[in-house]
Amino acid sequence: RNMSSAGPEGRKMMRECEGLIDSLVYYIQGAIADHEPNDKATENCVCILHNLSYQLEIELPESYAQSIYIQRRNISNNDKTPGCFGTRSRKVKEKQQDTPLPEEKSNPKGVESLWHSTLIRIYLSLIAKSTRNYTQEASLGALQNLTAGTGPMPFAVAQTVVQKANGLPSIRAMLHISHPAVKKTAVSLLRNLSRNISLKNDIAREVLPDLVSILPECAPGCDIACETTASICYTLFNLTQSSSHNTRLLLSAHGLPKVIAISMNDSNMFSKASRAASVLLYSLWSHTDLHSAYKK
Repeated sequence: RNMSSAGPEGRKMMRECEGLIDSLVYYIQGAIADHEPNDKATENCVCILHNLSYQLEIELPESYAQSIYIQRRNISNNDKTPGCFGTRSRKVKEKQQDTPLPEEKSNPKGVESLWHSTLIRIYLSLIAKSTRNYTQEASLGALQNLTAGTGPMPFAVAQTVVQKANGLPSIRAMLHISHPAVKKTAVSLLRNLSRNISLKNDIAREVLPDLVSILPECAPGCDIACETTASICYTLFNLTQSSSHNTRLLLSAHGLPKVIAISMNDSNMFSKASRAASVLLYSLWSHTDLHSAYKK
């Protein structure tokens, strides 16, 4: 577990170590099957996989670009930019946001397991069944790592979490955990998921009221609470952008007074939370059909 946080070279060596990732996944599967999701060894295994999934998309060998992603023939070499998984220009990335992974291997080996739906479901199972905060945080963090970035892999993983594995109820429950790091990581994961245009309405329907409910009445003082509040505002920004329906959900959940109060906190005017709330307010005002509702 300590070695897995040793940096890019350490992660590379551990990902390439034959049988290591497979053994970690095997142990966690056994713990879940034996109804023992809270033992220390399971926590250690999940924390290692969490660390090995960090910056996965940009650190994997270029050879994976051909075998993992569906390549678009109409993209010229001039459009390509350096990076793994065939990273391309912003316009092309936007087109490819919902490009699915090719059919998954039934028996993934080694590094292939890190983004496979089997492990995604394991993380969601641990989030739902474990009461150990470090295990919950590491499971959420691994999913956060896998949904970071703008390539096809993060968006395919997001679709698996939301639509195929029905993971939102388990993630939503973590928003109400008293442990601040667990709550922060759950919100960060939702922020990543909310960038996927095809999932915005599902996410808004399931968790938007919960996000509003955990917003503080004003900009918080401590760093972790401030970062969590900022992430909530940016998640709400993603969910309400170009959607009057989702914006009405925010209004009906009484979110507007909270967002205004956070943005106008004089003692913390330049905090991350205040800035994020201001960005959200600016976006909400673009829904001209709701101006009268805002004024009320």
